[in-house]
Amino acid sequence: MTNKELADLIFPNVDKTIEDYEKIYKNRELKEGTMVTRFAPSPTGFVHIGNTLQALTDYLLSRNSGGIFFLRNEDTDTKREVNEAMDKIMDTLDYLGFTPDEYQYKEDIVGEYGPYIQSKRKEIYHAFIKHLIEIDRAYPCFCTSEELDEMRKKQEAKKLQPGYYGAWAKCRDLTNEEKAERIKNGDAFVIRFKSMGNPNRKIEYHDLVTGIIEFPENNNDMVIMKSGDLLPTYHFAHVVDDHLMKTTHVIRGQEWLPSVPLHLEMFNAFGFEPPKYIHNSLLLKQDGNSRRKISKRKDPEALMDYYIEKGYPSVSVIESLMTILNSNYEEWRDANPDKSYLEFEFNPSKVGTTGALYDLEKLDNISKNIISKMTKDQVYELLVKYTEKYDKDFYDIITKDENYTKEILNIEREQEKPRKDFACMSDVKNSIWYMFDELYSPENYEWMKITDIDEIKNIANTYLNEYYNQDDDKDTWFNKVKELTDSLGYCSNMKEYKVNPDAYKGNVADISTVLRVALTSKSQTPDLYCIMKLLGKERMEMRINNL
Repeated sequence: MTNKELADLIFPNVDKTIEDYEKIYKNRELKEGTMVTRFAPSPTGFVHIGNTLQALTDYLLSRNSGGIFFLRNEDTDTKREVNEAMDKIMDTLDYLGFTPDEYQYKEDIVGEYGPYIQSKRKEIYHAFIKHLIEIDRAYPCFCTSEELDEMRKKQEAKKLQPGYYGAWAKCRDLTNEEKAERIKNGDAFVIRFKSMGNPNRKIEYHDLVTGIIEFPENNNDMVIMKSGDLLPTYHFAHVVDDHLMKTTHVIRGQEWLPSVPLHLEMFNAFGFEPPKYIHNSLLLKQDGNSRRKISKRKDPEALMDYYIEKGYPSVSVIESLMTILNSNYEEWRDANPDKSYLEFEFNPSKVGTTGALYDLEKLDNISKNIISKMTKDQVYELLVKYTEKYDKDFYDIITKDENYTKEILNIEREQEKPRKDFACMSDVKNSIWYMFDELYSPENYEWMKITDIDEIKNIANTYLNEYYNQDDDKDTWFNKVKELTDSLGYCSNMKEYKVNPDAYKGNVADISTVLRVALTSKSQTPDLYCIMKLLGKERMEMRINNL
């Protein structure tokens, strides 16, 4: 029996050849140097921060070069697939602003190189696997899971390389007649790639991040088509898809580096030019005195839902990842504070190779800085969008009087050094709740030096009844606070107070604190003058009367 006859027996309904698919998936008409990248997550869980680093690199490279960024759904691992995972992937890309040029989602198919869902490309994979069988680079394997487990135990006991190779590859040397007989008998089988590698020989591989790396050749006959659903494994599917879809650069984590020899051998078996690989750093977390890989099971910040549900602006997450992506990014950002990150030229050689620490404190600092530079309208828009989904009660409060809320958000914003009170939208409520009557119900006044309630009431009422004027400018307002200070036996001049503190009941800072706490219950707030202007005299009077 010939290889072709065996291939026809296994795939009797495959009537297209790989040459037919080459004609269907024509070369993209793109300028030289243009990059075609793909974000290809598996819908086996929720999107994590490592996925996002990969997607960012994909998106940046394609946009830097005027190229194509497409989304491919790698759903061949049906046992682990999660129903809502694809929705989460699309939601995350939308949150980040990484709009794919080509994709397939529900009923929408955009692009000419689909299907963009691997489970819908089964007949394509079968044609390519059939070709490998015909040229004696693939074969059916009938080993059961029990036999494979026993084999692994023996390899471990002898401290041998694990895998299906050499004398351990029991089905490799079956005759075509023996293979055909077992297939006709209904024996379950997988298809394995027939490696021609020798681990005693080395291959040189040029990685765009790490440079030239030497690997032993692959000699493992890896499974390329599973039994049951007859879908391919990742190793094989990505080779076929990246060739047909004309992917120029594949970005993935460093954990995939050991697979390079296998993947290159598969490309070579077809005579295809492989894409260029970029293996990004693993993201690490500081855990006590040591660092470890961020874990989806242990660390909530590993999942992108964490950042979305906390209400971080997407640009903050992107900026934090950009500082990890290239070692010279922060220097570029300092020199170009107002430019989009997309104007930064990504250089794979400046990607770290030892793992990168992802620091939430650094993210918060970046995000506070970004939010501080936004206009009140931009912050309000983010806040409304966030609270509508995650805090409906607060949404109803802040949208009842849009201008009032915007002015609260604008306190100490339009100045040379704007306040940096919050890193994400979930921080806002805790920062400004006292400005809304619906939320203002102080249980613990943060009185400082002056704690006598009669003295506090006297200070607050005297100020409100004798000094406060809604129309005063800030200088006039502060001069009146100083007049109040002196009239009540406190000192408005801090230098004089420091020289002779015992001559006074306190100083102007103590008076200001009393007024601040009386109106907000907090000893530390943004500019008190602006707070008073927004609260208005009637609301101030009500709060002071409730002391």
